[in-house]
Amino acid sequence: MPKILLIDDDPHIRNIVRFALAREGYAVVEAEDGVRGLHLARRDAPDLVLLDIAMPEMDGTEVCRQLRRDSRVPIIFLSSRDDEIDRVLGLELGGDDYVTKPFSPRELVARVKAVLRRAAPPEPPSAPPPPPELRHNRLRLDLDGVRAFWDGAEVVLTATEFGLLRTLAERPGKVFSRDSLMDGAYATEHYVADRTVDSHIRRVRAKFLAVGGAPVETVHGLGYKLSDCR
Repeated sequence: MPKILLIDDDPHIRNIVRFALAREGYAVVEAEDGVRGLHLARRDAPDLVLLDIAMPEMDGTEVCRQLRRDSRVPIIFLSSRDDEIDRVLGLELGGDDYVTKPFSPRELVARVKAVLRRAAPPEPPSAPPPPPELRHNRLRLDLDGVRAFWDGAEVVLTATEFGLLRTLAERPGKVFSRDSLMDGAYATEHYVADRTVDSHIRRVRAKFLAVGGAPVETVHGLGYKLSDCR
């Protein structure tokens, strides 16, 4: 049973979300502020975190920053603010998705399922099984372990970032539009803005640049493709 950590200072929101997730078979752990939530995240190792932005003690962006120091747990931000800057900031910090309040419980559950599917190792098909890894010169992707490497140095990616890079690496040389790229990385049909795609790509580039890598190439006016990874 997947365990969901819900961090929100609004008891009404917690009641609604708890009921919706429990009905779908999820175990829910709750925290009413960021400090308590960070403690539970490290103690209970949840499968996914639902994280409110505006909270007492410690806000959601700071919780995300601290979690991303040593954890790749999927994070969905919850916020009453529908400003694009806030959404992009949440993704830049390492969030995997963003839901604006008020939201439909059914939509939230669908987002949770989608992010968990992206985070899970792919199920082996009946035949033939895919290779356990993708290699392209200095880039290596461990598909079963959802891990990325450049010249043997691991680059820690979120589930969404890994999905984007995997999509590019599966078709070297193909130029992906933003829509087709997110179709490969997102297991859901909700609309994803161009800024969201670009934010994820910037994070992937920054992480690989730290180890001397540059796996993503921009094709101006069209989208992105895998570089030669040399």
